[in-house]
Amino acid sequence: MPRLPTEDSPMTIKLKTPPVAAAIDWARRVHDLGPQIAARATDADESDAFVAESLALLKAEGFHTAAVPAELGGGGASLAELSAMLRSLSTYCGSTSLALAMHTHAVALPAWRWRRTPEAVEGLLKRVVSERLTLVSSGGSDWLDGSCKATPVEGGFRVSGRKVFASGCMSGDLLVTMAVLDAPEGPTVMHLAIPIKAEGVKILDTWKTLGMRGTGSQDLELNEVFVPDAAVTVRRPVGKWHPLMHMVTLIAFPLIMSVYVGLAEAARAKALALAGSRKPSADTELLIGEMETELSAARLALGDMLACAATEEPGAEATSRIMTGRTLVARAAIATVEKAMAAAGGAGFYRRTGLERIWRDVQAARYHPLQPGPQARLAARVALGLPIDG
Repeated sequence: MPRLPTEDSPMTIKLKTPPVAAAIDWARRVHDLGPQIAARATDADESDAFVAESLALLKAEGFHTAAVPAELGGGGASLAELSAMLRSLSTYCGSTSLALAMHTHAVALPAWRWRRTPEAVEGLLKRVVSERLTLVSSGGSDWLDGSCKATPVEGGFRVSGRKVFASGCMSGDLLVTMAVLDAPEGPTVMHLAIPIKAEGVKILDTWKTLGMRGTGSQDLELNEVFVPDAAVTVRRPVGKWHPLMHMVTLIAFPLIMSVYVGLAEAARAKALALAGSRKPSADTELLIGEMETELSAARLALGDMLACAATEEPGAEATSRIMTGRTLVARAAIATVEKAMAAAGGAGFYRRTGLERIWRDVQAARYHPLQPGPQARLAARVALGLPIDG
């Protein structure tokens, strides 16, 4: 695997200029496929079934390489275009959108870096295209502290432990993950890649949840999995912000939170249709107005996250801005769907409308890092000019 830059390596290099090419409207293409995806969504939700067929359809249509630069054979989509793609997909199936988002952000990060330090990531991006790789992230069970234990052996390490929230792992190819090494200088998080089919990797049937049931976010059990030295891309102290984690925040979270704005938009459409079929009332009008206000807040917060990713370099200030946006999007998206449920009246309580599934799915916005408490403390330390690792 190509190596990522260290803390001492330059992060800002003259950017490669994208070629002029025919733009692909990824959001429109989602709408072309959407009815097929929506038709499977209810069954997946009711039976805890992984949305494998929907993701396979999207892969066949090139969506899994949308974030890869066009120069390397991918779709060359910008972060804003990827966001619009995921928002559109959420209106058909939240689980499919979130599972695709987890692969997409893991590709979008090396694509962003390719314009700065291409030699570090070009090999992986080319493999995504040539080998049709689906990447699986374990960030939900790792973040700054990492998880699983790495033990040195000849030629590499043996990694053991469990990863949770491994969205899309049932059709994944490469796990982009972390393990903790008890190094002489102190506990060290190693970033590394493990083939999902490697010996010692087992997918556990644990994903029985309130919402996002079709994402296949099973636990992964790693039992003495061999990881060669070359597969370790970054080493960093446990619990500390590293340049790579600032990059992850900058690129990944606008995409992840796009899923929830899309769910809020879907809830709005359903609520308006259901409310419109009833006799108008002042109470319903108030609920719809409040729903519109909350949705505007979610859209504005996501827009600022995308603007930050488009204009800022990774660092404490950008990370705080992105994570503030993450809190605001989650809060407003959940509130939008709650207002939509109220405005829809009793009809929204029936599963056949699809509104209650959106309500369940949007709750997952609560669980992505940084959650509101840690995010507020980060914002305070940045505002006060204090070290963010304090």
